[in-house]
Amino acid sequence: MDPLAVIIAAAACSPNPNDRKAAEQSLDQIQHTPQHLIRVLQIVVDGGCDPAVRQAACIHFKNFIAKHWVPHSGDQSKILPSDKNVVRDQILVYVSQLPPILRVQMGECLKTMIYADYPEQWPHLLDWVKHNLQDQQVYGALFVLRILSSKYEFKSDEDRAPIYRVVEETFPHLLNIFNKLIHIENPSLEVADHIKLICKIFWSCIYLELPRPLFDPTFFNAWMVLFLNILERPVPVEGQPEDPELRKSWGWWKTKKWVAHILNRLYTRFGDMKLQNPDNKAFAQMFQINYAAKILECHLKLLNAIRIGDYLPDRVINLILQYLSNSIPKNSMYSLLQPHLDVLLFEVIFPLMCFNDNDQMLWEEDPHEYVRKGYDIIEDLYSPRTASMDFVTELVRKRGKDNFPKFIQFIVGTFTRYDEAPLEQKPYRQKDGALLAVGTLCDKLRQTEPYKSELENMLVRHVFPEFSSPAGHLRAKAAWVAGQYANINFSDQTNFSKALHCVISGMRDPELPVRVDSVFALRSFIEACKNLDEIRPLLPQLLDEFFKLMNEVENEDLAFTLETIVYKFGEEISPYALGLCQNLASAFWRCIDSDNGDDETDDTGALAAVGCLRAISTILESISSLPHLYGQIEPQLLPIMRKMLTTDGQDVFEEVLEIVSYITTFSPTISMEMWSLWPLMMQGLVDWAIDFFPNILVPLHNYITRGTERYLTCKEPDYQQSLWSVVSLFMANKNIDESDLVPAPKLIGIVLQTCKGQVDMWVEPYLRITLDRLRGAEKSSFKCLLIEVIANTFYYNAPLALGILQRFGVATEILTIWLRMLQEKKKSGVHANFKREHGKKVCILGLTSLLCLPAGQLPGEVLPPVFRALLELLAKDFRSYSDDDDFSDDDFSDDEELDTPIDEVDPFILFMDAVTAMQASDSLRFQSLTQTLDPHYQGLANNIAQHTEQRRAEIQKEQLEKQSSTTAAS
Repeated sequence: MDPLAVIIAAAACSPNPNDRKAAEQSLDQIQHTPQHLIRVLQIVVDGGCDPAVRQAACIHFKNFIAKHWVPHSGDQSKILPSDKNVVRDQILVYVSQLPPILRVQMGECLKTMIYADYPEQWPHLLDWVKHNLQDQQVYGALFVLRILSSKYEFKSDEDRAPIYRVVEETFPHLLNIFNKLIHIENPSLEVADHIKLICKIFWSCIYLELPRPLFDPTFFNAWMVLFLNILERPVPVEGQPEDPELRKSWGWWKTKKWVAHILNRLYTRFGDMKLQNPDNKAFAQMFQINYAAKILECHLKLLNAIRIGDYLPDRVINLILQYLSNSIPKNSMYSLLQPHLDVLLFEVIFPLMCFNDNDQMLWEEDPHEYVRKGYDIIEDLYSPRTASMDFVTELVRKRGKDNFPKFIQFIVGTFTRYDEAPLEQKPYRQKDGALLAVGTLCDKLRQTEPYKSELENMLVRHVFPEFSSPAGHLRAKAAWVAGQYANINFSDQTNFSKALHCVISGMRDPELPVRVDSVFALRSFIEACKNLDEIRPLLPQLLDEFFKLMNEVENEDLAFTLETIVYKFGEEISPYALGLCQNLASAFWRCIDSDNGDDETDDTGALAAVGCLRAISTILESISSLPHLYGQIEPQLLPIMRKMLTTDGQDVFEEVLEIVSYITTFSPTISMEMWSLWPLMMQGLVDWAIDFFPNILVPLHNYITRGTERYLTCKEPDYQQSLWSVVSLFMANKNIDESDLVPAPKLIGIVLQTCKGQVDMWVEPYLRITLDRLRGAEKSSFKCLLIEVIANTFYYNAPLALGILQRFGVATEILTIWLRMLQEKKKSGVHANFKREHGKKVCILGLTSLLCLPAGQLPGEVLPPVFRALLELLAKDFRSYSDDDDFSDDDFSDDEELDTPIDEVDPFILFMDAVTAMQASDSLRFQSLTQTLDPHYQGLANNIAQHTEQRRAEIQKEQLEKQSSTTAAS
């Protein structure tokens, strides 16, 4: 055996851990040597080699390709170009000869290679495909072409250009192969696999745009004849698996599914004239005339099979019903559908809506999976039941006059038959379907008379009794339907109360799905509840049931309902806040563990984990006026914050940052444990989390403003240096978009305002990076933020900041830019810049600080325009200053303002104090300044002086009242 094969076998298969470790180390040492990848590939394709060794070699090969085929930015390739060429050639030769288990792994390798290399580094790939489509390696060519076409499935415009040549040069061959396969008598399963690959290639090539060759009616018709043949022809009986799970994945049913998929795409994206540009309208018209009706006819025949008890996979049913739903609004198609509607509605659609044998089996054998499927959005996309509900909804919405009364009459008839049947013969499953229909049509029923006025009576007669049904699925459906109608106007409030208490009782039902559906319904009742006294006494019991259920299942709707309870009850939830957060933290870890361990439940676990964190945030918000509680809750949440502020928490990073923000905002003090999160956030920001910079800004603001002493004095870690490193790195990177940089100048401002007089050494470096970025700034709103940094340096220490600007030789230039921006107006007459209240205030404080400088430091020619700018800024009420509603994407106007130290500074008093000081210290300068003012500005100055005295009096009055209340309280 090849020595390399021995090492690979030992690394993967040796029962001795020491041998495995030694082999892994050997592999690590040799994996970057020339021809290593070629030798591994030879082991994979060696039919005489042990299958387990081939499998291990294949996994090693796949992992190496995934990690090293495309070098990381700035890195050199770990694979020699000559080795890459050999691997590309050999993998094409052998891919079709490999057993399926290895071919799947090689497919992943090919995907990495084709996505990275075609067409630039692999120009002859298409020629190889074309040659082999006409040779003996047809399956290998189809396999490769499927991967190649998938590269362009979601590409648009110029990124799609390479696929045009692929279609032109391969589609004629594909059509020829497809045609031959269709005419094979007694075709094998291998034929189905070939047809399925052709369909998947076709799908990828038409997903976003119809290739030009298919606009040729003759060529397109040739394809459609074959697709319709597959759709119409019965699948072979022989060889169909008995097991339902294997049956739906059987090759011939898969081909039918892919054909239905393609026909739906052609119909909805390219066959609808309303959606087409003028160039494509002729194709849409041709499709409607020649094919749409024929496809509809085929679909109705297929649905008839399930009416008489034959098999049709769920996914195929779903796709057919989607086609039918899309046909309802089109007059020509609806006229064809109309004669079949009664049979379709009452003998196909309604039975699909009813509880069935598969539901019952899953309910009994795996209730957790029943719940997961019931709340899984992806399952809904493939479900015949969801497609049936969508069909009914579309029918009553677009063609309600003909069908709504008829369908409701059928549902009422189902209710009546159920009521009249003896207990042992009650059609529980039909009642379930009828309740599903009523819940699905809730919006229409709530808006339409005479049904609207009968809804309360319908709930009392047909829904409430099922809360005590012997059939668990009906108890669950009753809870769900009650939740759908929780917000109607009940004429008798006792009916609302009865439904609410029935739903709450359902949370203690012995059947898990009933408990989950009851929690889901409870959310609607809590939102609709006008008198919380009905629920208030039950809160402890409700919360207890909640967490019992959260221990059993991972479901985001549980957390959403809890969030609703917390939001509704606000501070009243405080006695339970600690316990709630403890339970939610435990539930979060369970969700994360399941998310890591089971691929099938990944989405469910991840969504439920997010739900837990959202609920925790809502609790933290509800107790914001009770800061002492944060100290009790923080230790329960620290492990989550520490773990999830690393790359492990990328999926929940935003939610965790929100928790960090609440704790750092409302805790009495920021603990050392919370300070330990600073380095994690900064590392994430630099490595991968720049999209979350605005979210990180909030806790950083809190650390600096609420923990100023530690921020300034701590050297291990050095927070000042840490902040500089990140801000300077980002500001210097011209590849980072200005909209992503918004938090950087804001952070500089926070430091300068908070640490006034204590960070002199940072003024020059922060000014330097700000000026560098200002020179190339494009968006006016970002320029405003950069100018605000300069204003903040003046407010921090005007002599220091102006001296630095003068030393840089840019003082006059910067002041000119700033004053010009303050004067700029839009066509509507409103100010173009500094729209944020905070930004205007910073400008006032910065300019006022310049006003305070002695004559020798501020050039004489600068003083009058600075003074006039201040008068203009102060003359307008802060809120009316930005009286315009034409914010654009350039405004960053959705950013929330943070509390800052300057919030306590009154700009009017600061300005008048500066003017008074100038008048006292340099009367000639003051006189010269005021004499240059025209009557307009003199009037502004007088008004501001009067307004300032009023403000001064109001502030003094407030202070006296505060002192009096403090004295009285003591």
